Amino acid sequence: MTSAVLWPVLLGLPWAALILFVVVRVRLPKPIPEPPASWTAPPFVSVIVPARNEERSIETVLRSLAASRYPAFEILVVDDRSDDRTPERARAVDRGRAVRFEVIAGEPLPEGWLGKPWACWQGATRAQGDLFVFTDADTVHGPELLGRAVAYLEEQGADAITLVGRQLLETFWERTVQPHVFLAMWIRYPDLSRPLGPERWMSAIANGQYILFRRGAYESLDGHRSVRGEVVEDQALAQGLVRGGYRLRVGAAEDDFATRMYRSLGEIVAGWSKNLFLGGLRSLPGWLRPIAPPLMLLSAMTLWLLPPMLLVVALTGTVGESILIWSSCITGLSACFWGLVCRRMDVPGRFGLLYPLGAAVGMWIMIRSWSRMGRVEWKGREYRVESP
Repeated sequence: MTSAVLWPVLLGLPWAALILFVVVRVRLPKPIPEPPASWTAPPFVSVIVPARNEERSIETVLRSLAASRYPAFEILVVDDRSDDRTPERARAVDRGRAVRFEVIAGEPLPEGWLGKPWACWQGATRAQGDLFVFTDADTVHGPELLGRAVAYLEEQGADAITLVGRQLLETFWERTVQPHVFLAMWIRYPDLSRPLGPERWMSAIANGQYILFRRGAYESLDGHRSVRGEVVEDQALAQGLVRGGYRLRVGAAEDDFATRMYRSLGEIVAGWSKNLFLGGLRSLPGWLRPIAPPLMLLSAMTLWLLPPMLLVVALTGTVGESILIWSSCITGLSACFWGLVCRRMDVPGRFGLLYPLGAAVGMWIMIRSWSRMGRVEWKGREYRVESP
């Protein structure tokens, strides 16, 4: 093998190592069990839905919740002072199988609180259940999901569980950008099914789209009041649970639970900008936090943008053959890898060919999130928060 071929192969080892890590180490949670055929004294569950300016999705989530086959539950919608028709549309939904259905008019936001923790806390103070489920207004629930979640909580002997569902990616930008964000999460949290002890609390994570608590654990933790100033409140709750010695488990329910987080490029950029770096830094030791943002940006640039950029230059004939070989191999390998990532997220594999575009937008989100740490804009509100 000539040196012109050997050194491009050697320089490709970091990409091969990363792909091998994802293939070997990343393990998504196992599916949660089916509910029992019949329930004996089922615990009463309060399903709490915080909602602000969710008129386009609120009826869908509430109808799916109201159709649950679980025998004992209530639905509490907390309207966080919406500027649109969210409360009217919520009240128009029939309670279905729910024992109780209430739309709560949220109180003004107190000093030191962010909107979602405040809405969740108000719902918890009105809840009558033995168990609390907090779920987002952009989700869709299958009729067996609540029963399966309760069964999983009992099976695991857990104090809280959180569920990973299917991401609904329908537009061009959702399919191009969202896989990059989720791959970064998979790499940071490669084995979500692994129980964590208090010594590893910093690696705890929860999906705020669905968290089920035992009431006693939630109240002992002081619930959302303990994370009232947190942008990434789900992560902060998970860390508080694990650090306090509570048992948190993660399960998968992709066949019964789905979320459509954002519907346009603007929503994707705004949504991830508010919490990408804040959440990322919370999971790192203090000494690493100052250098993490530039390292992350440099890594993303090197891995996903440099090879295709060099390939374009090499195709003009202005650089040597070895650069052409290296950039062609790495770009092709990366496109195949991203095609598989896309397929895993129910996105057509051809979107893997657009990975440089997705990476470029992802880098812009990272830069925007980094530059705006301490200032968060969301749902028509602006918050000042402390950086980790």
